[in-house]
Amino acid sequence: MAAGDLPITDLVARWRAGDERAANALLGQIYGVLHGIARRQIDGHAAPVSLAPGELVHEAFLKLDRGVPDANDRRHFYAIAARAMRQVLIDHESARRAAKRSGDIVTLTTFEQADPARPLDLLALDQALSELERHDARKARAIELRTFGGMEFDDIAELLGISPATLARDYRAAQAWLRVALDR
Repeated sequence: MAAGDLPITDLVARWRAGDERAANALLGQIYGVLHGIARRQIDGHAAPVSLAPGELVHEAFLKLDRGVPDANDRRHFYAIAARAMRQVLIDHESARRAAKRSGDIVTLTTFEQADPARPLDLLALDQALSELERHDARKARAIELRTFGGMEFDDIAELLGISPATLARDYRAAQAWLRVALDR
């Protein structure tokens, strides 16, 4: 069986063991899905993003290469990759703001806001998510997986090991918490 034909978790395990061919095979196998996640993240911004989806995928993959993830399954790996993309976007937004000394705001369309006419500040959202994570990691993870990973609710519930009804309650509570935090 060629490296490109192995399941994602096997390729990740081989990559963790130092097999660069497995890393290349993994990227080739999952590039389309990661590109879709990156496209959703970039398209969700009101302000222009200086990265193309392919660049976001490659920067996130490089970030993962520094600490190859230990993924339990395909969904877990995609969640880890989505988090890496979030970190890359945050890093780029921070650098852009530092260079411009501006406060342009961004909107993430997958985060349902109380007032869609008021765009979200990506850095403020990241800070609020980090604060929520200190209070309730599961709720923060649900928002992150939906907003930055573009995952469907059924997949998020399965990944978090909770029922869809519990996820719905968690998600609504997390949204309310974030609205209050972002209004501060």
